[in-house]
Amino acid sequence: MMRVGAQLYTLREYCKTLDDFALTLRRVADMGYSIVQVSGSCAFEADWLKKELDRNGLQCVLTHTPAPRILGETQKVCEEHDIFGCRYIGLGKHNFEPEKGDAGYRYFLSEYVPAAKIMRDNGKYFMYHNHDGEFAKLNGRLIIEQLMEDVASDLMGFTLDTYWVQVGGGDPAQWLEKLSGRIPCIHLKDYGYGRTMLPIGEGNLNWERIFEKAESGGTEYMLVEQDHCNGEDPFDCLNRSLQYLRACGF
Repeated sequence: MMRVGAQLYTLREYCKTLDDFALTLRRVADMGYSIVQVSGSCAFEADWLKKELDRNGLQCVLTHTPAPRILGETQKVCEEHDIFGCRYIGLGKHNFEPEKGDAGYRYFLSEYVPAAKIMRDNGKYFMYHNHDGEFAKLNGRLIIEQLMEDVASDLMGFTLDTYWVQVGGGDPAQWLEKLSGRIPCIHLKDYGYGRTMLPIGEGNLNWERIFEKAESGGTEYMLVEQDHCNGEDPFDCLNRSLQYLRACGF
């Protein structure tokens, strides 16, 4: 059964200090979430995060870790994730810049594949999070398609983001099917008129199909994210998404 979690990037303005971060974790737990992705917060020690997660009955299943740390401190990052019990180590974004040729793509392969091998050897799994840029074409083919072929499935998964697939011109359910077996964690974000980001169930995405393809593709964790809440309280937006997902049986 797929489990629902909160992507804390939604609450990044409330995670700028350790005190605020701790309070945010408590508020997320009080809301009813038991799973989180840590992303966009202030710096923290792994022991501190473990203590705060345990205090609130939370489990961190995925992080977005800064690129310099993934590339320059890979072993240490793995050891830190061991401390707070997180298998999936994510990269939030890479700018492939296809308009400048394939240098950005070649850089990604040359730098991140070796790091992904270290993660695998340490019992971790590298997760790449898409935006719309991966649906641009490079040398006549979609970048995301090339990543699927050029990086082995045991080295990299995809934190498929439903909203950004739609912005890129793709069908989120179709891409969940294409990436079956490589999507243990995904981001749920609804898409509204004018490219508005909305709480789950308040936009236009076909959630029934998305849930079906995610489950058949091996998704373990569906993480609610809303980068922009359009002036609304992001805690309220996360709560509305959770209530919709609960009503759907999750």
